Amino acid sequence: MTALDLLAVSAPTRLDPIELFLDADIVVQLVIVGLVLASIWVWTIIFSFTLRMNRTQRACDAFEDDFWKDGDADNMLDGRRRKDNPSARIAAAGVAEFRRSHKAGLKDPEAARGRVSQALEGQVAHESDKLANRLNFLATTGSVAPFVGLFGTVWGIMNSFFQIGMQQNSSLAVVAPGIAEALFATAIGLFAAIPAVIAYNRLSNSVNGFEARLHRFADRVHAEVSREMER
Repeated sequence: MTALDLLAVSAPTRLDPIELFLDADIVVQLVIVGLVLASIWVWTIIFSFTLRMNRTQRACDAFEDDFWKDGDADNMLDGRRRKDNPSARIAAAGVAEFRRSHKAGLKDPEAARGRVSQALEGQVAHESDKLANRLNFLATTGSVAPFVGLFGTVWGIMNSFFQIGMQQNSSLAVVAPGIAEALFATAIGLFAAIPAVIAYNRLSNSVNGFEARLHRFADRVHAEVSREMER
């Protein structure tokens, strides 16, 4: 049996990611572990953020319906109703500013309207920023993970060339395993980055739509407060 026949017999018949990881250099292994952890965190953010957005939108729908029907601001804006409810906190910010201005005597109604508008807009921005805060990790992973994987690939290929020099043998049987292990790091980097980029774009669009909805609610609150000032 020739040497080529021996190589053919000992060659793996399928790609085994676990074997590639175990046979890789320690630096490549660390890169792969870091990317796998990042991928797990990405999927955790995707599922938790989706559930949170759905829950928040339902809570806001219920609050806004009750807010316009009830007419009792004190009842609707108590601490229990405002918990985890952006619409309630926005309405509370506008009503609180209106009451402070009304307590001072409403000497300048236009200035009071401006302060109410600023309070509403500031709370809308705060709620939007709080929702989008966790999405920063998706953006970071989507842009950085491929380069981290590429670093592992470059390191693995450098190690393969080092093995060529040590063994003084440039045959494919010597360099192929190291190159395969190195390329595996790039594959894991893409595995982490692609879902992160897709999810970031999709969830950012959801946050933008929700922010527009909060702006519309804030405009209605401002209009109602303006009518109260005219009375």
